[in-house]
Amino acid sequence: MKFRVYLSFNEATVRDPIIWTLGKEFDLVTNIRTAEVKDHMGLVGLELEGDGEVIDAAVKWLSEQGVHVEPIEQNIIEG
Repeated sequence: MKFRVYLSFNEATVRDPIIWTLGKEFDLVTNIRTAEVKDHMGLVGLELEGDGEVIDAAVKWLSEQGVHVEPIEQNIIEG
């Protein structure tokens, strides 16, 4: 399953290697589709590919790290 989200990073989280950690901690493929990162904020369009339960756990973990997660419409792609 593929799931696309926008991740919003604030000043406290923008410098942390959160997407790298996500790929190491969860059995997922992460694919950055778009990104705008500045010193005080970041917005990343990210595609997550993997098992649905793992994606759910990863999204929960991202929120726990202080990252705002917003699903992109038409975001579930079976494949």
